[in-house]
Amino acid sequence: MKDIKKYTTIDEYNKSMGVETLHPLVSIIDFSKTNHQGEFPAGHSFGYYTVFLKDVRCGDMKYGRNYYDYQEGTLVFLAPDQIVRIENRMPHKPKGWALMFHADLIRGTSLAKSMKDFSFFSYEVFEALHLSEQERQIVLECFANIASELKHDIDKHSARLIVSNIELFLNYCIRFYDRQFITRGHVNSDILSKFENILNEYFHSDQPQKNGLPTVKYCADKLNISANYLGDLLKKETGKSAQEHVQLRLIEIAKEKMFEKDKSISQVAYELGFEYPQYFSRLFKKRVGMTPNEYRSLN
Repeated sequence: MKDIKKYTTIDEYNKSMGVETLHPLVSIIDFSKTNHQGEFPAGHSFGYYTVFLKDVRCGDMKYGRNYYDYQEGTLVFLAPDQIVRIENRMPHKPKGWALMFHADLIRGTSLAKSMKDFSFFSYEVFEALHLSEQERQIVLECFANIASELKHDIDKHSARLIVSNIELFLNYCIRFYDRQFITRGHVNSDILSKFENILNEYFHSDQPQKNGLPTVKYCADKLNISANYLGDLLKKETGKSAQEHVQLRLIEIAKEKMFEKDKSISQVAYELGFEYPQYFSRLFKKRVGMTPNEYRSLN
């Protein structure tokens, strides 16, 4: 892709920053100690997990369609091969820190099994983690521990200790994101309300017949947030997944339609976006505890 710099290895990025590679599969970079010169490309893509700590005042950080000001720092998480773009490019010395680790480093470890729990690696950049000063200090301590271990002579304990410290850092980030969901409760309520409206509008239009059932990604795109962020936000706010919300809203609309006596259960299923009525009946029974026909007869 034009003007997108792809870094396949950690050593490649280290060299671009003038940093010594202490381990081929993991690196901690203090940008204040780098000697990068010249203009940055329009975007970057890394073949490994990357976390940036912007150790500067965030200013007006865009979060969805809203702006927030967090002065202490911001963490941005990138999954392998995810592209991050830079606006208003100009030659400058970067500030902050970076943690980079390759999937091969954690292969076969407990961290590899739990990576799916760290869904923030699939958030959009504007859904970054905004740190308090205390949280920032914890992050820097984790980075310092990893950096210290990288400088230690390699022995049989090295890999396990490095991976353990990375896992500790990521577990702290789950806690910090939970705090962020809570402190931005008014934003979350607004998103939840808009999410319900999107589902209502979808099911009361002809889109289900044309496009099938609404996906979580469809709703997230309408809300200008990532599907993973929407899912995590809803889980935190309501205890239910985004998919459960879609299904529950669908069931409520289905109940309304079943009071229209001239419609068969199959018609209701097709209007809701089901290709096969038996799939609708199966989902209805799972959620309501009875078949659509039994519900209609009872009511």
